[in-house]
Amino acid sequence: MTSITPFLWFDNNVPQAVAFYKSVFPNAKVENVNDFMATFELEGQRFNALNGGPKYRFNEAVSFFISVESQEQVDYFWDRLTADGGEEGNCGWLKDKFGLSWQVVPTALGRFLGDSDRNKANRAMQAMLKMRKIIIADLEAAFAGGASNNPG
Repeated sequence: MTSITPFLWFDNNVPQAVAFYKSVFPNAKVENVNDFMATFELEGQRFNALNGGPKYRFNEAVSFFISVESQEQVDYFWDRLTADGGEEGNCGWLKDKFGLSWQVVPTALGRFLGDSDRNKANRAMQAMLKMRKIIIADLEAAFAGGASNNPG
């Protein structure tokens, strides 16, 4: 059977990265991990990781999209993935402390942006563009015609 698995190049910290991701994703499974490489699974997605050294770095050209239902889930993943040196980005994007890019996006955003009423969808889009972490209540308010309260 053919499969496609993301293969991540880390700067000599694979065991620490796998331990971090295992602490963030409650359903994580670690197949193997050693000082050279690892195979692990996050929410059903398998990953391979290599201690390749400092030659290559992660960048925003590749990110991992976490689809969530609630603000509590947005907050959970946002807070944990930005902890200990991670960086907040715009529009639900962030980098974790290893430099890997993630998007934490509530399913509500897709519903709002895909609505047939393009005025409502546009208001939701404009609200989202002003956010760092996505705030569902602010998206709902903008979609309904109110102003977003998110300071950015």
